[in-house]
Amino acid sequence: MSDKRIIGVDIGGTKISMGIVENGEVIKRHRINTPATEAKEVVVEALIAALHELREDADIAGIGIGVPGLLDEKEGVVYDLINIPSWDEVFLAKAVREATGLEVYLTNDANCFALGEKCYGQGRQYESFVGITLGTGLGAGFIINGQVHAGLVSAAGELALIPYLKHHYEYYCSGQFFENEFNVTGQQVYERAQQGDPLALGYYEQYGQHVGSLMKSLLQILSPEAFLIGGSIKDAFAYFEQSMWKEIRTYPYKRVLDRLVVARSEMDDIALLGAAALFQMRSPEMALSL
Repeated sequence: MSDKRIIGVDIGGTKISMGIVENGEVIKRHRINTPATEAKEVVVEALIAALHELREDADIAGIGIGVPGLLDEKEGVVYDLINIPSWDEVFLAKAVREATGLEVYLTNDANCFALGEKCYGQGRQYESFVGITLGTGLGAGFIINGQVHAGLVSAAGELALIPYLKHHYEYYCSGQFFENEFNVTGQQVYERAQQGDPLALGYYEQYGQHVGSLMKSLLQILSPEAFLIGGSIKDAFAYFEQSMWKEIRTYPYKRVLDRLVVARSEMDDIALLGAAALFQMRSPEMALSL
């Protein structure tokens, strides 16, 4: 890995997090609330102002950005962000490049999670794995034969709206499940489960079945070596792991199941590290290979 400093950015519908990464560590952090309901220009200006505040006089090689939606990675254009409705076509790389004087690369935020795991986390030991983010929404990044598979307009891994049961996978495999089915937040369920509340533990048992069903479907398509779980719900992994595996084990090929690994991510800064790794991978001067 290069020892040059890089800014990694994780754009979310609620928060925009960013950090200066050096030698695989986030040495300085900054976070702002996302003005998600404002015009596209307001959101871009808030992002740029935050970057200037983070950077100050630091010597920075460039910027990598993870975006929660579809985009043209080559042109640096963001399309159709559900959580930031005004971002229907934003020339983000160009705007940030002109404001900072730095080179900028973009990808889907779940790809950043997978990249971070591949370069710095548990993903280093696997050639093919799926990084699944479970939080307020649902996403996935694919590492196939050691490379990120982003797909057309970075849409690979957009699992949220795949039909499942009466709704879609995001309804059942994100925090929306607890709110829609039981009228409680994911945080409330987690806190109650920590106290041994049988209702909360029962909610997680159902949740794990749905996550296991999603993984079983991905096994049939990709047959990865591992699933690595990130997002805010990863902290509750112990509460839904058993029911998740019970569902996964209905997959018919035992030789796959005997080798499959499912684990929670152990690094809280993995999305920022992945965004920095994106810049290293794309920059001709740095030329990081996975």
